[in-house]
Amino acid sequence: MANSFLHNAFNRIVEARERQARRYVNGALLRLDDTSLAALGKSREELRREAASNFPL
Repeated sequence: MANSFLHNAFNRIVEARERQARRYVNGALLRLDDTSLAALGKSREELRREAASNFPL
Protein backbone atom coordinates (compact mmCIF):
# COMPACT_ATOMS: atom_id res chain seq x y z
CA MET A 1 0.00 0.00 0.00
CA ALA A 2 2.85 2.42 0.76
CA ASN A 3 4.18 1.91 -2.75
CA SER A 4 0.81 2.71 -4.24
CA PHE A 5 0.45 5.84 -2.08
CA LEU A 6 3.91 7.12 -3.04
CA HIS A 7 3.34 6.29 -6.68
CA ASN A 8 0.03 8.17 -6.74
CA ALA A 9 1.53 11.13 -4.88
CA PHE A 10 4.43 11.31 -7.32
CA ASN A 11 2.07 11.13 -10.32
CA ARG A 12 -0.04 13.97 -8.95
CA ILE A 13 3.03 16.13 -8.40
CA VAL A 14 4.21 15.48 -11.96
CA GLU A 15 0.75 16.29 -13.36
CA ALA A 16 0.60 19.53 -11.38
CA ARG A 17 4.02 20.59 -12.66
CA GLU A 18 2.98 19.75 -16.24
CA ARG A 19 -0.09 21.98 -15.90
CA GLN A 20 2.08 24.74 -14.45
CA ALA A 21 4.54 24.45 -17.34
CA ARG A 22 1.69 24.52 -19.89
CA ARG A 23 0.30 27.71 -18.35
CA TYR A 24 3.75 29.32 -18.41
CA VAL A 25 4.40 28.38 -22.04
CA ASN A 26 0.93 29.49 -23.16
CA GLY A 27 1.49 32.83 -21.46
CA ALA A 28 4.82 33.26 -23.21
CA LEU A 29 3.35 32.27 -26.57
CA LEU A 30 0.50 34.74 -26.17
CA ARG A 31 3.09 37.53 -26.06
CA LEU A 32 4.19 36.69 -29.61
CA ASP A 33 2.68 38.38 -32.64
CA ASP A 34 0.21 36.53 -34.88
CA THR A 35 2.79 35.95 -37.63
CA SER A 36 5.17 34.21 -35.21
CA LEU A 37 2.35 32.12 -33.79
CA ALA A 38 1.28 31.05 -37.28
CA ALA A 39 4.88 30.03 -38.05
CA LEU A 40 4.74 27.78 -34.97
CA GLY A 41 1.42 26.30 -36.07
CA LYS A 42 -0.53 27.91 -33.22
CA SER A 43 -3.29 30.48 -33.15
CA ARG A 44 -4.06 33.04 -30.49
CA GLU A 45 -7.59 31.65 -30.15
CA GLU A 46 -6.27 28.10 -29.68
CA LEU A 47 -3.94 29.25 -26.90
CA ARG A 48 -6.73 31.15 -25.17
CA ARG A 49 -8.99 28.11 -25.41
CA GLU A 50 -6.31 25.91 -23.82
CA ALA A 51 -5.75 28.45 -21.05
CA ALA A 52 -9.46 28.57 -20.27
CA SER A 53 -9.97 24.81 -20.28
CA ASN A 54 -10.32 23.04 -16.96
CA PHE A 55 -7.77 20.39 -16.23
CA PRO A 56 -8.98 17.20 -14.58
CA LEU A 57 -7.73 16.82 -11.02
